[in-house]
Amino acid sequence: MYTLLKKEGKARRGQFETVHGTFQTPCFMNVGTAAAIKGGISSLDLVDLKCQVELCNTYHLHLRPTDKVIKEMGGLHKFMNWNRPILTDSGGFQVFSLAKLRKIKEEGVYFSSHIDGRKIFMGPEESMQIQSNLASTIAMAFDECIENPSEHEYAANSIERTTRWLYRCKEEMGRLNSLSDTINKNQMLFGINQGSTYDDLRIKHMEDIAELDLDGYAIGGLAVGESTEEMYRIIDVVEPYMPVNKPRYLMGVGTPSNIIEAVARGVDMFDCVMPSRNARHATVFTWSGVMHLTNKCYETDSRPIDEECGCPVCRNFTRAYVRHLFKAGEMLAGRLAVMHNLYFYNTLAEKIRDALDNGNFKDFRKKYSGLLSKRI
Repeated sequence: MYTLLKKEGKARRGQFETVHGTFQTPCFMNVGTAAAIKGGISSLDLVDLKCQVELCNTYHLHLRPTDKVIKEMGGLHKFMNWNRPILTDSGGFQVFSLAKLRKIKEEGVYFSSHIDGRKIFMGPEESMQIQSNLASTIAMAFDECIENPSEHEYAANSIERTTRWLYRCKEEMGRLNSLSDTINKNQMLFGINQGSTYDDLRIKHMEDIAELDLDGYAIGGLAVGESTEEMYRIIDVVEPYMPVNKPRYLMGVGTPSNIIEAVARGVDMFDCVMPSRNARHATVFTWSGVMHLTNKCYETDSRPIDEECGCPVCRNFTRAYVRHLFKAGEMLAGRLAVMHNLYFYNTLAEKIRDALDNGNFKDFRKKYSGLLSKRI
């Protein structure tokens, strides 16, 4: 259950109660696609890195080790030893981004595995069944992630089908949650707003799916090639039609500045591979801007990555040492950089919540929105 605690302009401060604990919003979810954060980060590490919610992926886990194996092992929480909330992405985005050969029909999507090419079918019911086997806290509805740009007619037909799929998702989840062998009988369902970059379609789709009174609502199909300004414009268009008493999740976003700006536009939840992916390539986020650790200037720099950061890496290691690890090709380099970036993102969300609690989010946004994008 979502509780809106406070507002400053459109920015919202809330909390969301789940069967796996309550988390505070705005919240950044750490992306552990295949039940692990890339870069050698364990569930135990995530506690120290202030992670509230971990995101795992239905498509990848369905392929390996398979959702049936995970169910046999007691569900994702037991499998990866994580007792806080988990959100599972429905697999829709991966089907549309990874599958080179796919055929979309009313019943669902036929496609080939990106691992071994075997033929797979996934529809709303299958996505819900897989996510039920995974026993995540929050399941995402199966949708079509429309390319930007798309023809208006195609996008219009697509959102109609995604709405029909959503009804099927809700019905199937209700059935699954009532079964005696279901691990998490309190699994929640979030719907996903689509409509490419067309205002009329985005609004219509949001109005249609809001009628289902789901546990939360996401804005999907953004950060896939359109400009940042266009993304912000779509959020502004959709936000007035999103239920006030439900959490709002902007999928796959983004930079620290994107998060601050989207919070200012009324968004509560975020996820992105950026902090871990960039870290593995020696790019780290700091309170002074973005830093590339392999630069020559850090060769004998005895300071921590960020002097304002309290993460385990900044408390114990120097820029010079982490740079050396990258140059030497040591696995530890990526692990330490990922730890720092995840801590930074989770602290960013924490500082946003503090600013909202104290009524000075406007000042926080003014100070940091541009600064955090600056290249050092």
